[in-house]
Amino acid sequence: MTGETLEQIGEVEVIRRLTRRLGEALNVVVGIGDDAAVVRFEDDSHDLVLTTDAVIEGIHFSAEAPSADVGRKLAGRLLSDLAAMGAEPLWILCNVAAPPRTSFRDLKQLYAGMKRIAARFGADIVGGDLSRAESLHLHGFAAGRIPCQRAVTRAGARPGDAIFVTGALGGSILGKHLRFTPRVTEGLWLRKSGWPSAMIDVSDGLLRDLAHILGSSRCAADIEVRRIPVSPAARKLGDGVPPLDHALRDGEDFELLFTVPPDKVERFIRSWKKKFRLRCTKIGTIRAGPPAINLRKPDGSVVRVSAEGYDHFCSQGGKTP
Repeated sequence: MTGETLEQIGEVEVIRRLTRRLGEALNVVVGIGDDAAVVRFEDDSHDLVLTTDAVIEGIHFSAEAPSADVGRKLAGRLLSDLAAMGAEPLWILCNVAAPPRTSFRDLKQLYAGMKRIAARFGADIVGGDLSRAESLHLHGFAAGRIPCQRAVTRAGARPGDAIFVTGALGGSILGKHLRFTPRVTEGLWLRKSGWPSAMIDVSDGLLRDLAHILGSSRCAADIEVRRIPVSPAARKLGDGVPPLDHALRDGEDFELLFTVPPDKVERFIRSWKKKFRLRCTKIGTIRAGPPAINLRKPDGSVVRVSAEGYDHFCSQGGKTP
């Protein structure tokens, strides 16, 4: 095989080239390029929200990871995509490719972990496939629903919107990457209440996922460094990397990153505090201009940063177990 390699091109450009002419049917409401696709049936009050994901041994989990946690992770990733669209989860399918040496007990535990997190958010596991592989691969598909034209996409941010993120960020490799809670309840509430103008889940790192919103919305962002919610895990890593850098660039936090129009911000903050105990932090503001991210330091100086996060083909770290 000849020509450019995936490593040379990079994940984002690979996806752009492959999907250039896909998803053009009239019943496709939101196509490739968001957390999930949205399609419409004729004479139906709801749109169907579709997403797919994979977890692979050696990439998303280690061989020593508990089987129940591996299953939980696959279902959680799918649920997190639905949450980012404000969708109600319905069904999950899972294809398992496993080595023949895999114990049946481990396989049962994998499905038990997947079932528990799916049931918690009202989804049923309704099918899949089993095949042989040299290492364990799980490939999942999920469907949810949303009232027609109510999906929250990455493309709605406007200058002046406030930028919020749930939870705390960084250091997920210490355990959160396997045992996170997808923000389904919060995503549904946000969509039903009409607060967010754009939304995404933080799976590839705060900077990279914010860049997805900026690219889709065609705007820029100013981020206040002192407001970034750095997790205790990021401070415990002790790998020589500043905890703030982990919070900005680590993947697999699966929190929600979203924007709120300026005239709604104060009411939103009050409503969130009444509804949830989960932390939700205003970290910056959307501004006009080509997609770019400026970090404002506590001393007032501003640094423009690149949207570095996890890239499946170029990164050497990030989502590795």
